Amino acid sequence: MLSFNRHIAHFDLDTFFVSVEQLHNPKLIGKPVLIGGDGNRGVVASCSYEARKFGIHSAMPMAVAKRLCKEAIIVRGDYENYTKYSKLITDVIADSVPNFEKASIDEFYIDLTGMDKFFGCLRFTGELKTKVVKESGLPISWGLASNKLISKVATNEVKPNGQLEIPFGNEKGFMAPLDIYKIPGVGEKTSIRLIKMGFYKAKHLAAKDPDEVTRALGKNGLELWRRANGEDDSPVIPYRESKSISTEETFQTDSIDIDALLSKMVRMTEAIAFELRKGQRLTGCVTIKIRYSDFETHTAQRSIPYTNSDHVLFAIAKELFQELYTRRVLVRLIGVRFSNLIPGTYQINLFEDTQETIRLYQAIDSVKKQFGEAKLFRGSADRRQ
Repeated sequence: MLSFNRHIAHFDLDTFFVSVEQLHNPKLIGKPVLIGGDGNRGVVASCSYEARKFGIHSAMPMAVAKRLCKEAIIVRGDYENYTKYSKLITDVIADSVPNFEKASIDEFYIDLTGMDKFFGCLRFTGELKTKVVKESGLPISWGLASNKLISKVATNEVKPNGQLEIPFGNEKGFMAPLDIYKIPGVGEKTSIRLIKMGFYKAKHLAAKDPDEVTRALGKNGLELWRRANGEDDSPVIPYRESKSISTEETFQTDSIDIDALLSKMVRMTEAIAFELRKGQRLTGCVTIKIRYSDFETHTAQRSIPYTNSDHVLFAIAKELFQELYTRRVLVRLIGVRFSNLIPGTYQINLFEDTQETIRLYQAIDSVKKQFGEAKLFRGSADRRQ
């Protein structure tokens, strides 16, 4: 039986949101650019490399960013355009490779295992980058390695517009000299804790006994130790755009009460929007279904910029419902469905959020995860069964 070393390419579109804006406005190229709300309570959704030199980063309050770089150009962003480019690049990759994972709106893992016997993975990856750049006009960086962890770290090391292959067997050596905070999963707090323990580089953590690391860091210690050693066996999860999440309800008594129907729909939308965020997914399409008392059924759908935000999804759902409900006939059933799902957490770079909005979503989801989704709901939602 033939056996192949794994070959995983990680593609990351460099400063995706800023790059799309620069593509349509070349005057932004080479300038410190901030994507986000311009108000004092807004946040930085994305920023160019020129802005990062001033210490600016995503999720930073816009007021702070403007103090750090007074000459920064602030762009509110065209979120529909970002979604269009993400789908364009997805289509290019889907037409070129048999198996890939869409990790976010601007990040992909491509499984090239076995292709080295026929095409040469390094050459193929370079040609695919050329094709993506030609089709989209956007800069992209990539890493090629035996697993997802190393390919991602390699990509991060060569941004912007770089490429790097880590040959099979060199994973641990590649990770060894990197600063501890460059290990995926090591955030600011964990980084400080590891440095206090004497782990300044990945090699310092990798050299420790795994049992000792587990005792010191808890259940995540062993996984961090494995990453420091360059070990990762996570699979490339095939992208399937047809995945969806939905809910529908048949009423015990058919209704013509518009306010009650809208309240019920808000409640249903809120429930599956929370499921999206809990599952770290974003939706690119909303569908509303209505079934009248005579069993005539109608649906309407709309493609939207990727999101999992309640307030965005409520607005779309209500608009679709109002488009559908054209008959003054009793309603027997309503349904809500989100499709075109991709992986992604609650991303401020997809919304014109304020700091208060972001904290509100974080608080709401924290309560729901701890006490159950039914313990907290919008005041406009109908709780009658």
